[in-house]
Amino acid sequence: MLVQLLKPDFDELIQKKDWIGLKEVLADVPPVDIAELIVELDGDLAVVVFRLLKKAIAADVFAELPSNKGVILLELFTKQQLSEVMSNLEPDEQVALMEELPGDLTQKVMNSMRPSDQLQVKKILGYPEDSVGRLMTPRYVRVKSDWTVKRSMEHIRKYAAMAETLNVIYVVNDREQLIDDLRITELIIAAENQTISKLMDDSYTALRVFEDQEEAVKMFAKYDRVALPVVDSDNVLVGIVTVDDVIDVAEEEITEDMQKMAAMDALDDYYSQTSIAQMIKKRLGWLIVLFVGQILTALTMGQYEELLSKIVFLSFFVPLIISSGGNSGAQAATLIIRALATDDIRADDWKKVFFRELSSGLILGLLIGILGFLTLLAWDLAANGYVDQQSYLTASVIGLSLLSIVLFGNFIGAMLPFILSRLGFDPAVSSTPFVATVVDVSGIIIYFSIAILFFEEIIM
Repeated sequence: MLVQLLKPDFDELIQKKDWIGLKEVLADVPPVDIAELIVELDGDLAVVVFRLLKKAIAADVFAELPSNKGVILLELFTKQQLSEVMSNLEPDEQVALMEELPGDLTQKVMNSMRPSDQLQVKKILGYPEDSVGRLMTPRYVRVKSDWTVKRSMEHIRKYAAMAETLNVIYVVNDREQLIDDLRITELIIAAENQTISKLMDDSYTALRVFEDQEEAVKMFAKYDRVALPVVDSDNVLVGIVTVDDVIDVAEEEITEDMQKMAAMDALDDYYSQTSIAQMIKKRLGWLIVLFVGQILTALTMGQYEELLSKIVFLSFFVPLIISSGGNSGAQAATLIIRALATDDIRADDWKKVFFRELSSGLILGLLIGILGFLTLLAWDLAANGYVDQQSYLTASVIGLSLLSIVLFGNFIGAMLPFILSRLGFDPAVSSTPFVATVVDVSGIIIYFSIAILFFEEIIM
């Protein structure tokens, strides 16, 4: 909203090259909104506007820019600008940027950083790509258990400026192993001569440096914390992860799951930053797989060509039958995939889910089947003014087929994520189109098998 209000004045000041006026306007604008204004400018003009920013907020603005825009600016920055921006970024932000840089720019950016920052970045980049280690920052404050509150507060005041957050203070032993964490409020209200050990409850929650970042998202959601400590295999405190970084990961994971559920490989970048060639590459593979699935559907239909030639009206209801099963399966798959992703259920809960979805599928199938049965009778009554034996037979075929296919679709949609999880695949791969394709083929077989039973005399 603020960006929309500012944009006309922003564009006008740039057009007039009123840099003094623009500098005054940007002085009171939040970094995230400045980044949104800058992102639409071409590289050279963006650099000019960037130079107008106060040093205190320039790094914050840069951190909010999309990676492709950030790379363009880095290529155009002077050595001094590059050094100023990089030195004011948090270590985790420096790492995130280095991950996106092309090879020829990586060394230039690394050389612009302070030696201490270079060591930190290289250490963090040494952890696996999607691990908690890549998210953490080494900027935190820790105290010793035998310190007094007075000494601890003096230490906190001394190092507060370099810490990313002071909400929680971490307690370590002489080997730098984490033994507890304390909220800053506990220290503020405690007596100065009291030792830290007296405030400890020996209870804390920590992330492991090699854990997957998804685990960090789950831990933050479970414990409702603004920061969590990160320890190595020896329980040595090596950093902290803050909630703002976890929110970014959660957003990426949700986006990735949504894309997979739409039957495509997850994009490596934002949609607007993904080239058409990359987009085609990500989508084509699954489209070919689904195309083959639809060929199987057509071939299955072909097996009942003789039946359809004798009872043509059965073909009218094929879309109704297979779409009902596909919709039921898609609903079940979406529910189970999300429940697995949020740890609401686990892979070992498949038996409980099996009976739960069997019950719900049966009830849904009965309701949809009855609706289909009554709708067909009402249709014949409205069209002909009466209902004959064939109408009842056809309505029975439709009703029973809907019951069977909705039940089957619900079962497939619910169980497929568990099967994929057991096999080591991402459950999100059991996407809506994929489930629908499986149910389409099966639905046709079920539908025509029931029709053969009811119309055996006509067929013979």
